Amino acid sequence: MPQPRVTAAVLVIGDEILSGRTQDINLNAIAKFVAVHGVDLAEARVVGDVTEEIVAALNALRAKYDYVFTTGGIGPTHDDITADCVAEAFGLPLYEHPDIIAMMAARPDYELTPARRRMARVPEGGSLIQHPMKGPPGFQIGNVFVLAGVPSVMRGMLEDIGYRLKGGAVVIARTLRVDAFGEGALAEPLAQVARAHPDLALGSYPFFSPEGYGANLVVRGRDEAQVEAVLTELEAALRAVGAERLSRVEG
Repeated sequence: MPQPRVTAAVLVIGDEILSGRTQDINLNAIAKFVAVHGVDLAEARVVGDVTEEIVAALNALRAKYDYVFTTGGIGPTHDDITADCVAEAFGLPLYEHPDIIAMMAARPDYELTPARRRMARVPEGGSLIQHPMKGPPGFQIGNVFVLAGVPSVMRGMLEDIGYRLKGGAVVIARTLRVDAFGEGALAEPLAQVARAHPDLALGSYPFFSPEGYGANLVVRGRDEAQVEAVLTELEAALRAVGAERLSRVEG
């Protein structure tokens, strides 16, 4: 009996992402991380530092998906409002977590200013997500994981999340590389195979380089034998329309 699909969404928070001043790379890291745990990343949104928009997006995503990951907005400045927004979305009060205060107080030459104390605030009932460099942690409340925006810190926080995820079967992906054959020519055989196997995901990813052009055709599914069989079927369909330079590649 197939395992049910487990889904997740990412909510990227921050005016700096929307303005282009900062390039987001956290989405890619989260997508790869959850895939290993049998969780499908199904949606991603980017919102600015506006309370109403963050709360609305978070409530929509956490109702629709099994898990939600937020990144950004948990620092010490006035525009770091993610904790406030998460608390509002859940209808919970914020409080200064004593473990975070104690951790900050134990750091040498680290003054507990009002700005830094902002990073100790957690919604009531939330559990901590450890900071890889022993800085202020993120937190989990319900099915929402609130992570830092700094990529190196965010990736470290993910390591304290894996055991909390109840994933499904891991997706298997197989790739067929087609050289010197354009997407226009392979579109119909690809579509025919895709229609015959609606339970699998088939995608085309063209490439162009000084050495030539073509496409990587990717078949994704949770049954390895089925994925391999469909890849073989796709290969035959492409050869039937004149594709000759076909090769299977990793990934």
